[in-house]
Amino acid sequence: MTGWTTADIPSQNGRTAVITGATGGLGYETALALAGAGAVVVLTGRNDAKGRHAIEQIRGRFPDARISYETLDLASLASVADFAARFAAAHAALDLLINNAGVMALPKRQATADGFEMQFGTNYLGHYALTAHLLALLRRGDQPRVVNVSSLTHRWGAINFDDLQSQRSYAPAKAYSQSKLAMLMFALELQRRSDAAGWGLMSNAAHPGYARTDLIANGPGARGLLWQINKLLRPYISQSAAEGALPTLFAATSPEAKAAGYYGPNGFYELKGLPVPAKIMPQAEDAAAAARLWDVSAALTGVSFDQVAVAA
Repeated sequence: MTGWTTADIPSQNGRTAVITGATGGLGYETALALAGAGAVVVLTGRNDAKGRHAIEQIRGRFPDARISYETLDLASLASVADFAARFAAAHAALDLLINNAGVMALPKRQATADGFEMQFGTNYLGHYALTAHLLALLRRGDQPRVVNVSSLTHRWGAINFDDLQSQRSYAPAKAYSQSKLAMLMFALELQRRSDAAGWGLMSNAAHPGYARTDLIANGPGARGLLWQINKLLRPYISQSAAEGALPTLFAATSPEAKAAGYYGPNGFYELKGLPVPAKIMPQAEDAAAAARLWDVSAALTGVSFDQVAVAA
């Protein structure tokens, strides 16, 4: 995979992709590349105006792009279920699901429409529920893949089963790292479950390193000494959103991508560079904890993969 770029994306003609958080940043760049490779791409997001603008921008690059936008708020289980129902009514199958959307290090604890801590609810539980709702369509897809976007911050993350929603104690970075660890654990557990049940999925994960997107500005923002130091170093340790999307695109399209693989940049500390296999911390590979998290997630969201699998 040495030197892998968007030029190496195989033709995606005949494949249908859903990308969460696709109106800007990594999601937009992922949608742009897949549309350029011929996929039918459904962009999702919370802001309809941004969605329309993203469609216009992609069509400006690829006039024949087969793209559309759908409203999806991962902070609302009702919105997740509604989107999945609309998608199922319009599509017979799904070949690629990219769980990309997220919020980062919100300074004060916020709650989703369902009462979950915002980062855990949006970044992880919403994607868990979405994937479950779409499982039947994924099983009808052609070599279906699910890609979860995790983060370098999973390295210092921990799943606090005693306080998953940070109700007793909230720390912005701690809650964010927990949500991104959960995303990586979910990717690995989904592959285990698919292998055991014969769902036929390839589930893997990716992280962008340090990509220059609006995620930080919309989360921790320009506050404190550490942020000011980071701002000075950013030109040397970060990369563009388009470059940050490459590991996701590799996981989503490359014949070299592996089931239960994890991909990130090849540079120092995986901050920037071209996609290669990334480091997975031991807590992410804890199968017992992942199985427990799966069961807890099913109870919290009210969505069961097993029920959907039987229905499929």
